[in-house]
Amino acid sequence: MKWLAAACFLAGLCASGRPAHAWGDEGHEAIALIAEHYLTPATRARVALILAGDDSGLVARDIAHEATWADKYRDSDRNGTRERYEATRDWHFVDLEIHGGVDLNRACYGRPQLPAGTPASAGPAEDCVVDKIEEFSAELADSHTSERERRLALQYLLHLVGDLHQPLHASDDHDQGGNAKFASGPGLPGNNLHHDWDAAFVERLGPNPAAIAQRLIADLTDAELRDWALGTPGDWARETFAVARAHAYGMLPAPEPSGQYRLTDAYVADAVAVTAEQLQKAGVRLAFVLNRCLP
Repeated sequence: MKWLAAACFLAGLCASGRPAHAWGDEGHEAIALIAEHYLTPATRARVALILAGDDSGLVARDIAHEATWADKYRDSDRNGTRERYEATRDWHFVDLEIHGGVDLNRACYGRPQLPAGTPASAGPAEDCVVDKIEEFSAELADSHTSERERRLALQYLLHLVGDLHQPLHASDDHDQGGNAKFASGPGLPGNNLHHDWDAAFVERLGPNPAAIAQRLIADLTDAELRDWALGTPGDWARETFAVARAHAYGMLPAPEPSGQYRLTDAYVADAVAVTAEQLQKAGVRLAFVLNRCLP
């Protein structure tokens, strides 16, 4: 993998630890900036116009910060009524079991259909990231969608396409997507494995989202741009699951007697390289979705 050599060097950086930003912040902002680079001028203008109407006050109204809106919205009442949290938390992942086969129907709660006249933003709480990307894409492309719902569709797409490419958002080993596996490693304070894939490996790619995006854009080839801008959310979920099975879980060392995992230098270097490519894929595919829905 082309990023592996660089990752071996980067694995030694950022060990001192500034506050961690989940994939929902630094990683998602980088993905949105990659996507923005590949938007057509017309689509870029429409995206900016739609986001300018965001009156939620949760994030700044630029594409990078709006890519974090779905997490901010979900968590805005996490310590209160939990209505928003309970209604939307399952939309961010698809739990394909590592040892259970790739069963999208089961992982997506039987693929529930939206009741007639129901906007995607008010859909069933028990649904998965694959279905929500498809539903919000359809709304964004539909000229009859209300202004408010079109904005919500865009905000969710900016975020969920990224979520689908985080390996532990598309896989599970009966461990809540790595949340139940405690891990530590070189330059990594102890945390759960999901957190490391959400944040720690992203942070090693650059000092900020703009720098990460710039580096990843420069590394993209014409063949990758062509090949990755294909397929469906279901295809992307299966692909990300395969990445998780081969890397996030497949390269995981055996647990220590305590049940904790000590990540090796090789694991961390590989994870940084995989993270770089997943961010690239997510950015390219997000641009593909937006250019198609907002021509």
